[in-house]
Amino acid sequence: MSDRITIIPQPISPARTRPVSRSRQQTSAAGNFDQLLQKKIDQTGVKFSKHAVDRMNSRGIQFSAGQMERLEKAVSQVEAKGGKESLVMIDDTALVVSVKNDTVVTVVGKEQLQNNVFTQIDSAVIA
Repeated sequence: MSDRITIIPQPISPARTRPVSRSRQQTSAAGNFDQLLQKKIDQTGVKFSKHAVDRMNSRGIQFSAGQMERLEKAVSQVEAKGGKESLVMIDDTALVVSVKNDTVVTVVGKEQLQNNVFTQIDSAVIA
């Protein structure tokens, strides 16, 4: 028989705190997920940045359902070709679109088009 004593170290665990109710935690997480999913579903299509909305309001620019459909189709075409920042012309209105974010960055009406230079774009489409 051996006189040696073997001690197996035990991990030190943190002091126990009152656990959060799992059912409440899961319900909260599920609710947040449902809200997030619904928000993403509602955001299908091209969005407008705050700057673009401000420009549209100040310049009195509005888009019909048909024009919005043409915009979405144009953005899809540019994305398929690998464009990232595009100038989209719809009738007499120019829109600079961040294709990767599906977001209209700015809007320029026909009155402001003359002598206007568009920079930092890699594609253009007439829709």
